[in-house]
Amino acid sequence: MFTGIIESLGQVKSIQKEGSNIHFEIQSSLSPELKIDQSVSHNGVCLTVVALSNDSYTVTAIEETLKKTNLGQLTVGDPVNLERSMKSDGRLDGHIVQGHVDTVGSCEDIQVLDGSWYFKFSYPAESQYLLVNKGSICVNGVSLTVVDPIDHYFSVAIIPFTFEHTNFHQIKVGDKINLEFDIIGKYLAKYARLYMK
Repeated sequence: MFTGIIESLGQVKSIQKEGSNIHFEIQSSLSPELKIDQSVSHNGVCLTVVALSNDSYTVTAIEETLKKTNLGQLTVGDPVNLERSMKSDGRLDGHIVQGHVDTVGSCEDIQVLDGSWYFKFSYPAESQYLLVNKGSICVNGVSLTVVDPIDHYFSVAIIPFTFEHTNFHQIKVGDKINLEFDIIGKYLAKYARLYMK
């Protein structure tokens, strides 16, 4: 489980393909604190640490993960939002995040305001019932508040700290982003569908 509060901005050091899998070596200040078999969120995707070196570690994304996320589009040098799993004795500063990406969305518009940014995203229409205004959404692993969800679009407001300390500062119009909808909303939607039958 994660909170969507990014701990560190890592960088893709190398990419190796093996069959339908991709091994990503990530350079990060968190590397000395990690251990083999530990779960780490990468742009919102929970991946397992499989190898360690001094300042980097390696994770493997299998075909299923690559199909449902934007990880296959990463290139060497790209920044990656990183978060270790939450501690049970810590504060839940974001919201409950599983690291299981539901779908990939697309950046449609970026508005630069006086001290903040508005990002507008689109996503598959079949998931639009999972968003509510002022509810929670995880974008590339970042816990954010939903603004103006209309049809299959929504916006988020980004403060300077988040803009600078995550890969939001590199997102451009047309870029693909990982989305994980709020787990409580997903369960409620599932129960509602069962009772409506």
